[in-house]
Amino acid sequence: MSQYWEGPASATDGAHAADEFEAAAYRLVAEQVLYHADRHSRTAYWLLDRFERDFRHALAPLGIDVLVNRQLRYACALPRHAKTGPASVAQTLLALVLRGIYDEGARLGQMNEHGEIVCDLVELAEKYRITTGRELPGKGEFDGLMRAMQRWGIARKGEEAEPEDDEGAGQPYTVVIRPAIADVLGETALVRLTQWAPGSAPVPETGCAAAGAEEQEAAQ
Repeated sequence: MSQYWEGPASATDGAHAADEFEAAAYRLVAEQVLYHADRHSRTAYWLLDRFERDFRHALAPLGIDVLVNRQLRYACALPRHAKTGPASVAQTLLALVLRGIYDEGARLGQMNEHGEIVCDLVELAEKYRITTGRELPGKGEFDGLMRAMQRWGIARKGEEAEPEDDEGAGQPYTVVIRPAIADVLGETALVRLTQWAPGSAPVPETGCAAAGAEEQEAAQ
């Protein structure tokens, strides 16, 4: 595969080697989303931005589509044949609730400069309870769920802050919902969200290419 990247690398006049292209392709598949806003991903994003066609051609045989959003400056790998059931019910519920919060915030123009929606845990707990009829998981479980959301490129922990009241106690940070959630969780996710009835069990299906990495990460 390194030989494949010799052509694109030569177009950079020696600024980037074929190995960097190969590493960027691997990272895109492994991490699913690469954001220019993340300092450690800027070079990989630049390569994907400039050489999108080459990355599309390289990953097509793997059944992976490449999408580059130049307005919000991120690139994501979208599997054409997402497996049903790679995520747990808890992961699916949180991801769907986050998608709903993101869409609502986007409609209200609440995105930051990177296209992200910042949500405090009090608001998240309320939205989660209204949507699912369940309480937001406790700190230990919730931290694990957030690691999955970050691994899928759809949310991350925000700045730490002291809780202002008992509802936020034990979870002193915000949740930053990232713009690629609209691509990773497509329109079918919104339909499933509106059809959700508290007490019923949804079919876990996120389309997240990295979902299967959770057990491997936990073992490390």
